[in-house]
Amino acid sequence: MPRPSFKLFVPIIAGATLGDRMIACLGALVGISLTGLICALALGHGPALPLIVAPMGASSVLLFATPASPMAQPWPIIGGNTLSALCGILAHRLVPDPVLASGLGVGLAIAVMSLTRTLHPPGGAVALTAVIGGPAVTAAGFSFAFVPVALNCVVLVALGWVFHRVSRHSYPHVPAPQPASAHATQDPAPGLRTRFRDEDIDAALLELGESFDIHRKDLEQLLRHIERHARVRTHGDLICGDIMSRDVVSIGPDADIQAARGLLLEHNIRTLPVIDASQRLLGTVGLRDIASGKTRIADAMVPAVTASPSASAFSQVEALTNGRTHAVVIVDDVSHVLGLLTQTDLLAALG
Repeated sequence: MPRPSFKLFVPIIAGATLGDRMIACLGALVGISLTGLICALALGHGPALPLIVAPMGASSVLLFATPASPMAQPWPIIGGNTLSALCGILAHRLVPDPVLASGLGVGLAIAVMSLTRTLHPPGGAVALTAVIGGPAVTAAGFSFAFVPVALNCVVLVALGWVFHRVSRHSYPHVPAPQPASAHATQDPAPGLRTRFRDEDIDAALLELGESFDIHRKDLEQLLRHIERHARVRTHGDLICGDIMSRDVVSIGPDADIQAARGLLLEHNIRTLPVIDASQRLLGTVGLRDIASGKTRIADAMVPAVTASPSASAFSQVEALTNGRTHAVVIVDDVSHVLGLLTQTDLLAALG
């Protein structure tokens, strides 16, 4: 725990470690140095324009220190800086007063970056540079946005990609995809059925009224990890209806054994509820049952283990660990099948 007098020196970035910061320092050193060198080889050493514009230093902070940030991705770096330069040049040409032109250039850059999904904080500095950069920038006109600004950005992003590949960081950052159902059904994966949904996240963000420097999918994944750890810590009550599969694959009592085998294998499941014409549960059948030599489902099915949707999910542990039951069928008061609770569902809920 840091001493109170050193609180100002505590990193405010969640998940930051000293090792990550050292890697970021090395990345910025290599990235900026090589960007200047490559642009010098491409442009020569003429005095007309700078080989590398100062805001690239700010872009390198995002690129190497926070590579998962939405503002550090290739399109925001390249598009945001280039468009901001164009905004600054336009403001300089439209407004003679440099003070007013500076404000107009930065404000216009924010608007354009927001509309084009290229929001990148150093873009404001690029727009300001285009306004007050001096005679060389003014003489270059709109080409300044492409050489050196866009060229600097392309080179820096390419070097960042190589560096992060070597250092084993994800860049460009792609949020981890949500796991799909293992049974080829429309149900979300077991771990995605509990506690909150996408609309809950959207409602919370709207309620807070703030913008956060994190991808929407990364935020969702982070919250689910927090939820899992909290559940393990508190062992709070969880009911069957929260985590059960709702898109249940079932079969009728008059179907033949081969049809049941096909469904079990196709959907990679171990239990098929057997239902009558009124959707009421009659029993269950699995691979072990259909291997008995019977030809009809009605003859091979066994009594089902059932529970109500409001029953405690943890109370099903005993049934699901008895070595015979692979799924508890969730039914209403008149035995209509509502869902299926499997060992996988319960383990995913436990985290």
